[in-house]
Amino acid sequence: MTGWDVEHTPDTHTPDTHAPDAPDTHDDKEEPSMDAFRVVLTDQVFPDTVIERGIIEAAGGTLEVADGDRASVLELARRADAVLTTYFALGRQDIAQLERCKIIARYGIGVDNVDVAAAGERGIIVTNVPDYCVEEVATHTLAMVLALVRKLPSGHAEMLQGGWGVGGLRPMSRPSELTLGLVGYGRIARQVARGARALGMTIIVHDPYLTDAAPAEVELVDLPSLLGRSDVISLHCPLTEATRGLIGSDELAAMRPGAILVNTSRGPLVRFDALVAALRAGHLAGAGLDVFETEPPDAAALRDVPGLLVTPHVAFYSEAAIKESQHKAATQIVKALGGVPVDYPVRPLT
Repeated sequence: MTGWDVEHTPDTHTPDTHAPDAPDTHDDKEEPSMDAFRVVLTDQVFPDTVIERGIIEAAGGTLEVADGDRASVLELARRADAVLTTYFALGRQDIAQLERCKIIARYGIGVDNVDVAAAGERGIIVTNVPDYCVEEVATHTLAMVLALVRKLPSGHAEMLQGGWGVGGLRPMSRPSELTLGLVGYGRIARQVARGARALGMTIIVHDPYLTDAAPAEVELVDLPSLLGRSDVISLHCPLTEATRGLIGSDELAAMRPGAILVNTSRGPLVRFDALVAALRAGHLAGAGLDVFETEPPDAAALRDVPGLLVTPHVAFYSEAAIKESQHKAATQIVKALGGVPVDYPVRPLT
């Protein structure tokens, strides 16, 4: 079974990518030797490159970290055998300048900063790391869902104003009475579903990329049905032209009064202004956002919005997750240049 799957990494908004369930072959076995090769890292966002450099140099390569303006980064990458990237945008014209490149490896899950189709036309493999922060994002999602269902932010604010008791927090539902709608049913969403099911929630799913029959544990529905039936909706789909603005004014209006929306996948899936309007109007009871249309968002736009819980694009993060991403991304390069099948090939969504 495959489906929409999205990570969550710090990014400018990287298509969350449709990443197939890859075999777990990314181990520490010695890779085949090869001629010297050159890897360019377009944008270093992690504290160091010790892990990547160790893997690449052990295979006979060198790692160069780019800096400077966009033109200088592209010039450095022009004759690289491999490109390692996080946020740096590589469009069709940029990819056409890569004279030797055999692989573009992205640290995170989403690859909307890379023109995957253009890379494929030039015989360049694109890889991601679709399984490195599943636990982190799922946990963050469930934390937001439960905080909003139990109205923790509202209770906190109430007490700071001298309030006490449940009067200002009514109504409040039992989790086991709620229906959770998951838009996308990839790795992260499945883990969210397991946690929600343990609390007794009913799970419904919209995912047009599921390739098998409906999983026994969930009900597959179309998007209008999910919007109208869910008490809580959580987004777990990639950012593509088809999903940009997936949740706008019409979709928010179609949600049940008093429903909750959570987005820990890609900011541009949700029209932020429309969401704020729905919260201010009282149509929605709450919204949890870890990602935004523009990042970082204008802090003033976040203030005094009823029911809004926000975090600064951190759902992906743990020390272990970052190290895993670094290791797996660099390993894809060594495998590709050594003629070994990569673990995480990315193909265009169709």
